[in-house]
Amino acid sequence: MGKKIEIHDFEPKIMAFVCKWCTYSGADLAGTSRMDYSPNVRMVRLPCSGRIDPQFMIKAFEQGADGVFISGCHPGDCHYNEGNYYARRRNTTFRQLMDFNGIDIERIEFSWISAAEAIKWTEVIDAFTDKIRELGRHPQYNDDIVDPYAQFLVQKDQESA
Repeated sequence: MGKKIEIHDFEPKIMAFVCKWCTYSGADLAGTSRMDYSPNVRMVRLPCSGRIDPQFMIKAFEQGADGVFISGCHPGDCHYNEGNYYARRRNTTFRQLMDFNGIDIERIEFSWISAAEAIKWTEVIDAFTDKIRELGRHPQYNDDIVDPYAQFLVQKDQESA
C-alpha cells in the first residue's frame, strides 16, 4: 500500500552523491520494488563514496540544493577495499569545511546503505527530506544566481563598461 500524498509549502532539492555498487543499487532496488519514498532526491552516481570531493558539495549548494546526502558501502564491504574508510575520514573534514563556508552542517547527511537495503534507503531519504523541509530553503543561495562566479564576471564586465 502506498503512502498518503501530502502537500507541503516547500519541497526541498536534495543532491545525493552515492556509491554505484551499494547505495545506487539499493535505491534502484527500492524503485524496481515500487517502494514509496520522497522524490526530492537527485542522484550522482560515483564509483565509490571515497571519490566525493568537497567541491561537489559546495557546487550543489551553489546550484540551489537545500541538502546534500552522501552514501556508500558499509565499512569493510567496499569494492575498492578502503574507499568507504576514506569517505568516513573525510566526512569530519567536510563538515568543518562546510561550516567554514557558512553552510549549515545539518543540511549534510552521511549514511551507509548496501545494495540489499532498499527499505533503509526509503527510510533515510524520507527522514532527511523531512529534516530539510523543516530547516527550509538554504538561505545562502536563496536567489536565482545559477553560478556565483559567472555573476561576478558579468558584474565586473558591466562595471568596466
